[in-house]
Amino acid sequence: MTHSVSSICVFCGSRPGTHPAYALAARHMGQVVAARGIRLVYGGGRVGLMGVLADAALAAGGRVVGVIPEALLRLEVGHRALTELHVVPNMHARKRMMAELSDAFVALPGGIGTFEELFEVWTWRQLGYHGSPLGLLDVDGYYQGLLQFMGRTVGEGFLDPTQLELLMVDTDAARLVERIAEAPRGPRLDLDQT
Repeated sequence: MTHSVSSICVFCGSRPGTHPAYALAARHMGQVVAARGIRLVYGGGRVGLMGVLADAALAAGGRVVGVIPEALLRLEVGHRALTELHVVPNMHARKRMMAELSDAFVALPGGIGTFEELFEVWTWRQLGYHGSPLGLLDVDGYYQGLLQFMGRTVGEGFLDPTQLELLMVDTDAARLVERIAEAPRGPRLDLDQT
């Protein structure tokens, strides 16, 4: 187990959401990751929270790697000013590359795409396919309903409490990144096992 995190994959919305706090949190996350010298890996879009996150990290001198499917290049307006932008054939290739490039995963507010990405890497962690830390930035209680439901899955016997504890939840980006940096980290995702 190591404690070194050189890159963090951040999942977040391609829309800005209705509350200004979401964009502020995305901006803060981008700044924090860049300030720590950690490479940001994300979905490659220039719109919504994705764009805010990437622009903030770039403005703070950070390295930002985007991964976007060909079909979403126009829809999510691929960010052309990144350190690297990888255009891949489909969503499966996107998630695979993002995972392969990352030492840790964090979800900010978003919609079903963000949820799906988080739940996939969380499932992979539960199954032992990787040992990377997982974080959830709960901005203004956005994820409280989801966390309550996940608690119910434990109570109903569908999830072991230790699996729920794998997800580090925080309301502050700097504190969450610090916790992730200090967390023990096992091997990166081995997709040949999945």
